[in-house]
Amino acid sequence: MLHTVNKSPYEKNTFESCIKHAAKGSAVLLIEDGVYAVLKGSAAAAKVQQAMGDITFYALEPDVNARGLKGKVMDGINLVDYAGFVDLTVKFDRVQSWL
Repeated sequence: MLHTVNKSPYEKNTFESCIKHAAKGSAVLLIEDGVYAVLKGSAAAAKVQQAMGDITFYALEPDVNARGLKGKVMDGINLVDYAGFVDLTVKFDRVQSWL
């Protein structure tokens, strides 16, 4: 399953809920303010690092760049463009949007 999160982990608890419910083999795509979860050294990054063995993380690169976060994304995060976003929705049979 592909999970998408669009809220900052510092604004809402949707990111944390997503991580708790994401099963092994699933993917999380962070979009809009959700990309703040993958900043190097952040509190949320520790949770991402912990879950990386079971979950693959992606961040939408245009949203990373729009927030001036280029170069601040933690290692191991896959940056995708809009075409990559579409590819992920095709790759996974279900998509759960965390609002």
